[in-house]
Amino acid sequence: MKSWNPPPLPDGDANEDYQKSCATALRLLARREHSELELRHKLATRQFGDDLIDTVVTELAAQGLLSDRRFADAYVRGRFERGFGPLRIQSELRERGVVTDLVAETLAELSGAWVDSAARQRNKRFGTGLPEDARERARQMRFLQQRGFTGDQIRAVFRL
Repeated sequence: MKSWNPPPLPDGDANEDYQKSCATALRLLARREHSELELRHKLATRQFGDDLIDTVVTELAAQGLLSDRRFADAYVRGRFERGFGPLRIQSELRERGVVTDLVAETLAELSGAWVDSAARQRNKRFGTGLPEDARERARQMRFLQQRGFTGDQIRAVFRL
């Protein structure tokens, strides 16, 4: 992460709060990427005012230190590696304030890998053999559905 020192504000108390809020935001971003909405919530819980949060978030985004695109890429990659499907990841990104178009773009990058991921999750949980009876098949399909895979992806796993 590149170094950034926030510009001072003219008022002494406001400048001190601004410096504290910038330092807090940078510490949070140093740990992991955050969406703009997540960073706003975390700064608000630390009792920084809305105007101050707006200023800090705008400045960090302008400096390239805060990026919803970078956050979405990292989040999707991490959740994909943990075996979650596109529907669940999409829902989680929306909860974190990432815009729908950006979510769709990020998920599309993995479009060819979802069925393989669903198959890996099914095999990891239930073994490699496909179920013989309908009840067990339905149970395994529900498991994949809860992980966030689409109906087409789930059916493809059971056709393999």
